[in-house]
Amino acid sequence: MSLQPSYTIKEATKKLEQYCAYQERCHKEVAKKLKDMGMITDARDVIITHLIKENYLNEERFAQSFARGKFNIKKWGKNRIVNELKFRDISIYNIKTALKEIEDNKYTETLDALATKRANEVKETNVFKKRKKIADYLLYRGWESHLVYEKVKELTPTN
Repeated sequence: MSLQPSYTIKEATKKLEQYCAYQERCHKEVAKKLKDMGMITDARDVIITHLIKENYLNEERFAQSFARGKFNIKKWGKNRIVNELKFRDISIYNIKTALKEIEDNKYTETLDALATKRANEVKETNVFKKRKKIADYLLYRGWESHLVYEKVKELTPTN
């Protein structure tokens, strides 16, 4: 049986300040971390309030950073980003603000590049199977279906 170390509010606050300073965090992640540390509900509330007041924890900033990062680095579409933010209990207002971080022209350019790259990778001779493979790949990454199907038809014309 392993004993979990106990923390005072001051120690836990310091630890969580470092946790939030290292990278943007959402309220849900911080609450889970505090729960894992064995903090009681009242202490969690005090610490989270402190982190918000001191600007270590900011849900809007987290959502914007998350959306930018997942789009620029992982090439996720808006649907996937929205679903992931909802999973983290981010408000609709903050989700909409976060999506404004993605420029429309850059969004279509990224979809173009991703679809073209995938079309070149798929070694399928049947046009319909190839279309399905490309579409499935893009839909999994969270791109909107109307954009995906438009792009797939454009890349794989039927002769």
